[in-house]
Amino acid sequence: MTERYDVIVVGGGNAAMCAALAACEQGVNVAVLERAPAAERGGNSAFTAGGFRVAYRTLADLVELMPDLGEEELRTTDFGVYGEGQFFDDMARVTQQRANLDLVELLVRRSHATLKWMRGKGVRFVPMYGRQAFKVGNTFKFWGGLTVEAWGGGPGLIEALYRAAERAGVGIFYETGATGLLTDNGGVRGVRIRQHGRARELSAKAVVLACGGFEANAEWRARYLGPNWDLAKVRGTRFNTGDGIRMALEIGAEPYGHWSGCHAVAWDRNAPDYGERVIGDGYQKHSYPLGIVVNARGQRFVDEGADFRNYTYVTYGRALLEQPGQFAWQVFDDKVAGLLRDEYRIRRMTRVRADTVEELAAKLEDVDPQGFLRTVREFNAAVRTDVPFDPNIKDGRYTRGLAVPKSNWANTLDTPPFLAFAVTCGVTFTFGGLRITTEGQVVSIGGAAIPGLYAAGELVGGLFYFNYPGGTGLMSGAVFGRLAGTSAGVAATGRTATSRAALD
Repeated sequence: MTERYDVIVVGGGNAAMCAALAACEQGVNVAVLERAPAAERGGNSAFTAGGFRVAYRTLADLVELMPDLGEEELRTTDFGVYGEGQFFDDMARVTQQRANLDLVELLVRRSHATLKWMRGKGVRFVPMYGRQAFKVGNTFKFWGGLTVEAWGGGPGLIEALYRAAERAGVGIFYETGATGLLTDNGGVRGVRIRQHGRARELSAKAVVLACGGFEANAEWRARYLGPNWDLAKVRGTRFNTGDGIRMALEIGAEPYGHWSGCHAVAWDRNAPDYGERVIGDGYQKHSYPLGIVVNARGQRFVDEGADFRNYTYVTYGRALLEQPGQFAWQVFDDKVAGLLRDEYRIRRMTRVRADTVEELAAKLEDVDPQGFLRTVREFNAAVRTDVPFDPNIKDGRYTRGLAVPKSNWANTLDTPPFLAFAVTCGVTFTFGGLRITTEGQVVSIGGAAIPGLYAAGELVGGLFYFNYPGGTGLMSGAVFGRLAGTSAGVAATGRTATSRAALD
């Protein structure tokens, strides 16, 4: 017997739960299919720091999202501003002008309203002090346009969304993987599932695919991203193997976006093959702008100070796979040790410490010590020490005469103790996916919207190319999850009002 629902959401992360909550607002019954067991629910979202890139013009805009801010926090924090124009500019710059403008406009213009909506559902937001602010004197100063995170990080975000879904009456089915879409007269009418080894069918008036990209599928990574991508560590869930994309393509959906691109980071070299929920995103190492990064030859290979880490860590994570042995070491001295991000203080990491550069060279596993010592000598001689160092801005403290320059935050490596951290490439999510309309509906190869099929989250193509502004993944998941869920809920009621009108 086929079970019937108004809306079925495939997936269990931030985008999926936002879709489920939005669909419920239309007065329909909703089921969420989470392939993972309950203990591993939440998709990639559960492995994140919970950061959201959001446009805000004034401090009052932030207080709307974080009403718990106290007088002391407001007095001692410079939050700056991050307007819609800055958000647009960052998206255009890091994607090399390729991002779909209609999707970017929805992302940017709905970012603040979406977080306010989530707060109304019980998601609490706080300032991202530990990762996005440096203390100057008695004031914390935010930089890089990323100010807000969910309380409790990714795990806290997921818990809040699931509590909201339970209050709304959403049916949540664990260890339930969708294997195919049911179609009728060109439209989608449900899904085939496998639950606890048993295959069956679920009927629905609308289906939302929000089950991630194909980053946990080593064969697809090698096929679409290229050689050696099957060797990358997977930062998040082991369940994002591209099933949602596959199912949609099988019924004629249009593949769209940067299929050979992905979000990647510097990740601990000896981390497990898949993400660990206890560690979360702690294996990442993102303070490289404060030091130097060397490969097995002991040579630098990226401009660590080209821009704030929010705008370079994806491409630099990818660059690690291109190095001999697919690894590198990040090196710092004591002048900047206190500025390193929180993830450099966890117990489980690949780290060495030394009191001299020569001692450090001998401890860098698999690195040519003479090549490293030569690199440090040349780097130290090239640093413009007459330019003041300021980690809150692109300070223009650069190197001169090096084949690989450092454009900002260049400090000589000369103050012991010296610290180094071994990293490799960690893949977060893939950029290629499905084309959607501005109502969140999946588009067919022929250009028409597929009746009854919607998509949100990491399997939406067309937003990210080459690179990614930090914090945009969760924000896009929430914006397009809410959009797709609202559209699916409206469609399930048979009403003709568009989802965008319903959101307004």
